[in-house]
Amino acid sequence: QVRLVESGGGLVQPGGSLRLSCAASGIIFSKNFMGWYRQAPGKQRELVASIHSFGITYYTDSVKGRFIISRDNAKNTAYLQMNNLQPEDTGVYYCSVASSWGEGTLVTVSS
Repeated sequence: QVRLVESGGGLVQPGGSLRLSCAASGIIFSKNFMGWYRQAPGKQRELVASIHSFGITYYTDSVKGRFIISRDNAKNTAYLQMNNLQPEDTGVYYCSVASSWGEGTLVTVSS
């Protein structure tokens, strides 16, 4: 059974940084597509960044140059480094692998 646990969210001021983690069990990250999604208040969940099994990454336009997705295969953990955070980045961030989802971690960007 796949289990994903996100962590690292919190309250940060505009311009600040956070690093989210997604620890997986029951699945091998390095062999699967993995995505970070976010759901802002009142909006649909959207794909923010992803990494393929062969390492190719994708970023939605609004986070390009600010967010970096990575994974540590030895720890079976994926990360989302978020820099220069803006209020519009506020939302619950989820990781997803093989149709499984974590419970999310809340990121709030506010002064």
